[in-house]
Amino acid sequence: MNGNILDPDGARERLAAWKDRIEKLAADTQTMSDRLQEVRVTTTDPKGLVELTIDSTGALVDLKLTSKMERTAPDVVSRTIMETLAQAKNQLADRSQEIIADTVGTESAAARAISESVGNHLRTDQPEQPAPEPDVEDGNENQSFMEKW
Repeated sequence: MNGNILDPDGARERLAAWKDRIEKLAADTQTMSDRLQEVRVTTTDPKGLVELTIDSTGALVDLKLTSKMERTAPDVVSRTIMETLAQAKNQLADRSQEIIADTVGTESAAARAISESVGNHLRTDQPEQPAPEPDVEDGNENQSFMEKW
């Protein structure tokens, strides 16, 4: 008989190598999971009206509006919040995909599927046009938008 087919020592070595690969994959996957759960992204809009923070799931965990909000039309404020949230989610998707690549790599079909799933869950289409300039009425710049009504 061929020694390669029924080689108990060779079989043990292959099983040990397979076990080592599985253990490394499990450890890398746990590291990936831990790092992904810790990610937070804070983003500010270009005009400095809004600063917001999202957690690893894309949920809003903090929102700060600057005093510029008082001189800005409510629809511009709400649109700016939504655009900034979309930007933060895209940044979170990028960061999450970096973590996946760093921990489990990009070679396996499973790693690619995880990365694609994260991207699909978090990414949003960027708005085509930026929010308009703040709406400031002459002589009313120190009033809030509620007082102007």
